[in-house]
Order: sequence, then C-alpha cells, then structure tokens
Amino acid sequence: MAGEAQDIVTVDIGGTHARFAIAGIDPDGTVTLGEPITIPTRNHASFETAWEDFANRIETQQGRKLPDKVAMAVAGPIKPDIIRFTNNPWSIRPPLIESKLGCTRHVIVNDFEAVAHAAARAPASEFLHLAGPDIDLPEPGTISVLGPGTGLGVAYFYKRPDGSYRVQATEGGHTDFAPLDTVEDAILARLRKRHLRVSDERVVSGPAIVDIYETLAAIEGRAVHDMSDVAIWTAGTDGSDSLAAAAVDRFCLALGAVAGDIALVQGAKGVVIAGGLGYRIRDTIRSSGFTSRFTAKGRFAPLMETIPVKLITHPQPGLLGAAAAFAQDYFEDKPA
Repeated sequence: MAGEAQDIVTVDIGGTHARFAIAGIDPDGTVTLGEPITIPTRNHASFETAWEDFANRIETQQGRKLPDKVAMAVAGPIKPDIIRFTNNPWSIRPPLIESKLGCTRHVIVNDFEAVAHAAARAPASEFLHLAGPDIDLPEPGTISVLGPGTGLGVAYFYKRPDGSYRVQATEGGHTDFAPLDTVEDAILARLRKRHLRVSDERVVSGPAIVDIYETLAAIEGRAVHDMSDVAIWTAGTDGSDSLAAAAVDRFCLALGAVAGDIALVQGAKGVVIAGGLGYRIRDTIRSSGFTSRFTAKGRFAPLMETIPVKLITHPQPGLLGAAAAFAQDYFEDKPA
C-alpha cells in the first residue's frame, strides 16, 4: 500500500451515535476527512445494519460503492473474539469483519485511542486553552487525553523528539471515584445504592449530571421533577435553573480532580479534554474550580501547575483518529 493514496471508510461508534465518513490517506500518512454522516445507535439493531444504511446513503448521494478498507473506533475494550460496547447493546466480532463488510483490510481501535491519534496530529490552532500555563502542548513527552460523554474515555500519547508518536488506549475512566468533600461524599453514597463499585465515569460523564443534580437537591431539601441529563445540562448552561448550574459547577470540580489524577498516573506534560460536552461547558470549566482541583495534589501541586490543559476543537476527532490509526499501521514506518 505504501506509495499510493488510499480511500477508506472511517467509523466512530459511541454509546449514542455511530459516525461514518470516507477518508483519503496520502502516501505520507496525511488524512483528509470527508463529510461525516451520524446515525443514532438506537435506530439500528446492529452495527451491520447501520453499515448498510451508511452504504446506501453514499451510493444515493455520491453514486459510489464504499472503499474496501475500514478503520473503526469503538467505545469499549478491544478483544480478539467479540467486542461488546460499554454503553450500547451492539457487539462486533473482529474475525468476521472483512467477510461481513466486504473489506480487505481493517483496523479497530478504542474510541479514545482514536481521539489520542487525532490530538497527536492536531496543530496548535485546533486546541483551546482551558487551564494551566498558556503554552503549546510540550513535546517530547506524554500527553493525557480524556473526555466525558456517554462514559469517560481515557488514553494517552507519547510524542518523540522526531515528531512521531505512539498511542496507548486505557480504561482509566473505570478507576475508583475518590470524593474530596462532603458533597461528593453524598454523591458517592447515592451512587452506592445502585452500584457495588463507583467508578470515575459514574460521576464524570454526561448522564452523571442527573445524580449530581438530585444529590444537590436532596442536600437543600428541594423537591425536584424528574429531568433527563440533556435537560439538566441545558438548564445548567443557559442560566434558567440555579440548581442545575450548581450541578454543572460541581461536575467541573470532579472533572478537574479526575483529570489531575490521570495526569499524575500517566506522567503527563499536558492534558487534552475531548468531546462535545467539554466544548459545551468550556467557559464553565474556566470559571469553575476545575483548575484548583486539577492542581490540588499535595506535594505535587507545583508540578501540576506546570501542566497545560487544552480542549481539542476538531469536530470529529474519533473519525480522524481512526483513519490516522489506519495510516500509522499501513503507511508509516514502524520503529525497530
């Protein structure tokens, strides 16, 4: 394949949506992403029927068949026999991908492994500064990548002195949640009524805002109507509900603490927040206690104060990153 430009299908499957696009990969590994198509996962019983939906749309809109090479980013751990998604009912059997989809080559990566690929390739202009020193992401070195969405994705990449990089997928969103004050003690107590073990993503994810909101209401003795996570996020960011706004602030505190823990564990020189939710609350992150929680690591506070925290603004980092992973596997020279 080296030496020839290629078109591939790139796919990003999350808990709520499956995103598809056709990407072009130049011989030097440069990725050009086509117009994405987003399909709600609830609209299809399986990935295969969603794939057929995408193929039909491309044939109708562009009059072409799908390329026979596929890059996939999936929201769940990658296993050789069967991949079960953390937050949707689909499953994928890697040994059957090529026969089921009619492709000749494929790459499968974790969804936040893909986001880390996108962050590793993104220019400085595609990052928005959130916290810490207002400098570009340091290199060489390790950069932590995390993003609250339907769950909490975590990965990291290491940038070498020559500009090349390698990505490591993790399941860091499933580490134990550590409360830091009495309010978070109450959130943890509420969650423990339903979950034997409470992980970070039970508090730092989009759906978690419901438990945060209802915990704050209980603390204040307020009666609240059942509200969806979407309704709470909306009311908390548009100023129409002070309790919802307090829940969003509390979420940002927890996000700061978790992001700092991840940076410490991974030895990061920088942190990237990814995803639509992070972008939506970017102003609240800046004005909240995110930074104080991020740096409040005892003897390591001076170190934490040197770490820049950025938000990646590329609209489809999962699609771009999956294609970049394919390019790295099939186009770029691998180190000895």
